[in-house]
Parts: sequence; C-alpha cells; structure tokens
Amino acid sequence: MEQNYPAYRAIRMDTWPRREHFAYYRRQIRCGYSLTVRMDVTKLAAFAKTQHLHFFPCFLYAASRTVNQMDEMKMMLTPEGGVGIWEVSHPNFTIFHEDDKTFSDVWMQYQPDFSAFYQEYLDVMRKYGNRHGMKARENQPMNFFCISCVPWLDYTGYFTYTAGEADPALLKYLCPKLSIQPLLENAIYHGMEGMYEDGEITIRIYDRDGDIGIDVADNGPGMTQ
Repeated sequence: MEQNYPAYRAIRMDTWPRREHFAYYRRQIRCGYSLTVRMDVTKLAAFAKTQHLHFFPCFLYAASRTVNQMDEMKMMLTPEGGVGIWEVSHPNFTIFHEDDKTFSDVWMQYQPDFSAFYQEYLDVMRKYGNRHGMKARENQPMNFFCISCVPWLDYTGYFTYTAGEADPALLKYLCPKLSIQPLLENAIYHGMEGMYEDGEITIRIYDRDGDIGIDVADNGPGMTQ
C-alpha cells in the first residue's frame, strides 16, 4: 500500500465475480451514467425542525452514513491499477456564496456518530464557509465523494459528461454557432427515442485530409432505411 493512500482493502481480482465486467467497462467502453430518484425527506425535514437543527447537515449525515455502509459506494483504484474499497469516505460538499453568486467546495471528516458529525460540520463551516474560490479547504483527501443540495430546483433527470482527449492541432479552429446542435437534436429525438436503457452520444472531431471532420454517433436502434 502506498504511504500517501488512505486506508483501503484491496479486492482479489482473480476471485472477484465482477472482474470481467470491470475490465470491459474500464478498457473497452469507458462510460459514465447518471440516475435520478425521487426521495421523500418529509420525516428528515420534520426531525431537523423539531430539533432546531439545520436541514442540510442532517441530509449530509444521512447520505454520508449510507455511502459508508455500502462497499459499492467506496470503491477505488489501487496504486497498481486494481480495485479496492476505502475504509471510510468523507463528504465533499458545495457552499453557495450569496455575495457574488459563486460557489466553493469543501470537505469534512466523516463521523459515524450524528452529534459528532453535526459539530464537525459546524466547525468546518465556521472556518471555511466564507472562503471563496473552487477549493475552500486545502488538503482534500483521496477518499472523498461529492455531494450537493439545490432545494430551489425541482428536476426529474440529470446528465453530465466528461470531455475526451483533443488533438492540440484542432484547438485553434472555431466552430460556427449552432452548427452541431441539429445533429445532436436528431440523435436525441430520433436516434434514442423510445430507448429504456442508457443512451450514449459520441462526438468525434478529427483531421480528415486537411479538412475537419465531425461525426455524431448514438447507440440508438438505428433506421431501417
């Protein structure tokens, strides 16, 4: 185990039932996904109100406790490239600044005891809550998970993406506004319409014999003609 790594438990890849699936999605189809689930927090909100507590740290504790009770939520890559499970995972949450409408993220130590967790949250907010910039607290540990709360929004879906590697020679070129949008709309409304499994759209921009080629592909059912 590397000295700078927080404590973790390595998984034996030769006996792990999911080793083939891990290798497939790690090497062949590197993808991401999102899942939106509606949750009823009526009882949690009532508890916070009756105990004269802030709702967000109560919510943060409930989520953090769940994460730390599930090995699947604490999985990580070992220094050797294998799979491991953190012994503990600490919450890294978002702070919204009213003065300039920006946000920062800050981490705190997870505490299994609710009272200790709540006090830890208050201490962190007192020390780092008014710091601006992306990282309000330094020395973020490797074993963290991101979490936020936006109670002013109501949504039933969520999507995120990660940009892939780009050819540096193509970064100097500009693309006319809205030129790719019709292709994306076509892929969404026609390529993936009616799909129940995860949809995926891939945009590839490349040098094609001196011209710039743009390919938009999706994993929809396709067309018969």
